[in-house]
Amino acid sequence: MTTGKQAYPLWDLPVRLIHWSLVLCLPLAWWTAEEDNYDLHSKVGYTVLILVATRILWGVVGSRHARFTDFLVGPAAILRYLKGLGARSQGHNPLGGWAVIVLLLLLLAQASSGLFNSDDVLFNGPFYYAANSDFRDFMGVVHENAFDLLLAFIVLHIAAVVFHQFRLREKLVQAMIRGRAEGRAGLAPPASVWLAVAIAVVFAAGLAVALEYAPQPQPMW
Repeated sequence: MTTGKQAYPLWDLPVRLIHWSLVLCLPLAWWTAEEDNYDLHSKVGYTVLILVATRILWGVVGSRHARFTDFLVGPAAILRYLKGLGARSQGHNPLGGWAVIVLLLLLLAQASSGLFNSDDVLFNGPFYYAANSDFRDFMGVVHENAFDLLLAFIVLHIAAVVFHQFRLREKLVQAMIRGRAEGRAGLAPPASVWLAVAIAVVFAAGLAVALEYAPQPQPMW
């Protein structure tokens, strides 16, 4: 349902591209780890880092429904929603909004911990030698457990989408593909796509510089 004559995309192009790029990256990250293809695994991890960092900043400066202030609410609003008393939101519902935050944090933990990770045989992360052994061990635990939690939340996310899509007849998938769907259109014009591109480029450049100057192992003699 929209207000006024003009209907805008509910999810702008940067949100949709980041969403579907992450959908592709996650199974690729799992497969490359299973196949011990750590070169490609690392590149996928860097991509996830850039995507998540861009989405976080886009949640501050992006389009209306991309901003965290549009869908993050307090406990009282969540309770009203669960009781069926809250007004329907155009964007994420109160539970879905916080699920987005949890997923972004898990993705950030998963990708950033991999920078310090090692399989003790074939692969050391680019910042492995920048940390002491205790921190590296901790990040290894984070890398393993964050992935398990991530899988659990992805299953919950898919289940929620299926419920809303087929039980409640809310066209969530169509909206995330086309930007809008019947009954799900935005209330404000989208922010500039080029701003999102510039943000992603800055993060990518910063990561490239950090990788270039990452500490290397000291010679043994």
